[in-house]
Amino acid sequence: MMTGITVRTENLTKSYPMGSTELPVLKGISLSIEAGSLVALTGVSGAGKSTLLHLIGTIDRPTSGKILLGDWDMSERTEGERALIRNRSIGFVFQFHHLLPEFSAIENVLMPVAIGGEDERAYEERARRLLERMNMGGRLKHKPAELSGGEQQRVAIARALIRHPSLVLADEPTGNLDSHTSGDVFHLLKELNQEEGMTLIMATHNEALANFADRIIHMEDGLVIEKGPGPILS
Repeated sequence: MMTGITVRTENLTKSYPMGSTELPVLKGISLSIEAGSLVALTGVSGAGKSTLLHLIGTIDRPTSGKILLGDWDMSERTEGERALIRNRSIGFVFQFHHLLPEFSAIENVLMPVAIGGEDERAYEERARRLLERMNMGGRLKHKPAELSGGEQQRVAIARALIRHPSLVLADEPTGNLDSHTSGDVFHLLKELNQEEGMTLIMATHNEALANFADRIIHMEDGLVIEKGPGPILS
């Protein structure tokens, strides 16, 4: 079973250059997310959900403030160390699947292993089991163009989990799916969170699905304005 990690941010801010000024996107986010929990990050488009996930996932750096993943203070890590942590300990699921069209489903799932320079053969059984767990056992050799949107998202979820990450970040993973498929994908993520034990943070605009999470963190205009159950710093 995976071991989830705690996620803490301390007065996190992020601004982007906009001509001669700067556009503030995050305006001081301090929170603590319990290891192994499923957290729904809600708010309208532009509230700062994706930016917060990108910072937590070390895809981008904050303008100020700290991010702590378990015992790692990410502000003290070099780019090389951040890349290593990102590849080995963090899984990403995006709204757009970002599958490579020339590769089969199982080859796409194994891509993070190849990028990490490890032996893909050591992970083939896990890739197969993950896809079978997602009712994709008969689609292992199918390429993305031969899969539905929901099937492609299931491949993307399996890819995010292939290396036993401690933290999974999902950015609107059901945003392009119909309501029935969205529900299926969300509940699959919840089941995998419970079975595998990783910490899962999912940005979603779907309040109905968010209510099935362990905790809801609501964002508006770059701030946390509503805090669901669970420990949080102020």
